[in-house]
Amino acid sequence: MSDTMDLSRTDDAKLPSARIGATAPDFVARTTEGSVQLSGYRGRWLVFFSHPADFTPVCTSEFIAFQKQIERFNDLECDLLGLSVDSLYAHLAWVKDIEARFDVRISFPIIEDISMSIARAYGMIHDESDSTASVRSVFFIDPQGVIRAMVHYPLAVGRSVGEILRVLAALQTSDTDNVSTPEGWMPGDRPVLSAPSNMHEADARSTGDGAAWYYTLRGVDQ
Repeated sequence: MSDTMDLSRTDDAKLPSARIGATAPDFVARTTEGSVQLSGYRGRWLVFFSHPADFTPVCTSEFIAFQKQIERFNDLECDLLGLSVDSLYAHLAWVKDIEARFDVRISFPIIEDISMSIARAYGMIHDESDSTASVRSVFFIDPQGVIRAMVHYPLAVGRSVGEILRVLAALQTSDTDNVSTPEGWMPGDRPVLSAPSNMHEADARSTGDGAAWYYTLRGVDQ
């Protein structure tokens, strides 16, 4: 039996919960760009995010910012996928209104999740919540379909698209170079080597100049 959930169904079947290090729960859903399946994004990174409701001020500001940075996401081989519990028709009307009023055409898909099945599986709406509004969740999903990072914001606080791009670049740098990124790291900054796992590695990083053996910036030749 397939683990993919078809949202045209109206039963009470639930998706597995989303967590870091696990495969992102798969689903099929209607969007403003046609039907999509989450696993169809395999091979590229995906930033999957929710917003509380269409035609709201903070969500509008976020969607405009996402769209204006879409080329930077493309440069990082990453797609965008939005979601709210509003209907497809509300999404379409909102997209058209944003274009008419702000001259910005939202080109990435926005999922209709009227049943709240996806929102609940991904923790965007708590099982015992008395509200249908999803929080501002962001899921960073790698090309193998694994959730690598999650960020959740309350309804009243808008996200920084610049920070989302930074986290995406940090994840990719960590994977490519087998390093970690320290606080405030930005693309072009030096990352740090992973902590030593044995005394041999710890001794090798003890340079005698007072530097911390457990905090080693990667050199240009490393």
